[in-house]
Amino acid sequence: MPQIYIETPRLILRSWQTGDHEPFIELNRDKAVMQFFPAAMSPEETLRQVLRIRAHFEQYGYGFFALERKNSGQFIGFTGFSHPSFQSYFTPCVEIGWRLSREHWRQGFATEAARACLQYGFVELGFEDIYSFTSVHNKASEKVMIRAGMKKQDEFDHPAIQEGHFLRKHVLYKISASRT
Repeated sequence: MPQIYIETPRLILRSWQTGDHEPFIELNRDKAVMQFFPAAMSPEETLRQVLRIRAHFEQYGYGFFALERKNSGQFIGFTGFSHPSFQSYFTPCVEIGWRLSREHWRQGFATEAARACLQYGFVELGFEDIYSFTSVHNKASEKVMIRAGMKKQDEFDHPAIQEGHFLRKHVLYKISASRT
């Protein structure tokens, strides 16, 4: 039985299970899902990502939660927290991120999960500030940030993406525990 961290009206945010690997591999192979990342991921890269997610949970007690629909038990992606591995003027920080399978887009799942995660981060984990960022071209993800109550801080060049690349320019959003 997986550990459940957060429940929303339609979702369960829980620990990862072996049964999540195949749908996560398919999600990361989908070029539409990965269009704002440098490349889609191979099955081996996805399984290495699962190991990194588990290691993050072991080190910090939180991370990217597997995202499951309550009505079907279907794995649909992830939502949760990480620590960006690059250096910038706003790092180190806690980042919230999400990735959902294409058939679950435009149904409010990302926003529902993000809002619940933010609440969990502030109330249960004691975070002061939580950041999120994405390519300036990823308007859908930026809308989730706005709907979740985050405020745009800046635009920046992502240091892990080469100069001149389509995805280099990113938007940066933030929300604080002291928000009103």
